[in-house]
Amino acid sequence: MGKILTAYFSAEGTTAGLAERISKAAGGDIFEIAPEEPYSKADINWKNPLSRCNKEKIGKKDIPIKGKVEGFEEYTTVFVGFPIWYYGAPNIINSFMKQYDWSGKRIALFATSGGSDIGKTVGKLRPYVSGDYRIIAAEVFKPDADITEWVKGIVK
Repeated sequence: MGKILTAYFSAEGTTAGLAERISKAAGGDIFEIAPEEPYSKADINWKNPLSRCNKEKIGKKDIPIKGKVEGFEEYTTVFVGFPIWYYGAPNIINSFMKQYDWSGKRIALFATSGGSDIGKTVGKLRPYVSGDYRIIAAEVFKPDADITEWVKGIVK
């Protein structure tokens, strides 16, 4: 099967908890996609048009990421997790995806949301992913969802 990685961005800890459970169920490694400049509560207040998250989304800005995945080329299956922001992945996920060659990788997207579904997230991410890859799954989960069968179906 090859090596498995769970990479995730979590603004408030919700996605982090889900990522830890997915990584444990998959039996792989885990990597936090963390911005070099951490987000404050005010930064992610989407109701404020001047908040950092709004400025980043409107400006389509790349977000500098703290660290890199060592040995990324060795992974064959990569779970990528994030909260849904503006009906898609946050810009930090776009920045993460652009950093690597995804050739030969199977990508399983997972997200958390207060009410949105996965929508057009896959299509919105494709311009940021290089190489010959396959997105094999894309799901939104509640924080306490049972992810066991979903993960088993991907790592089988």
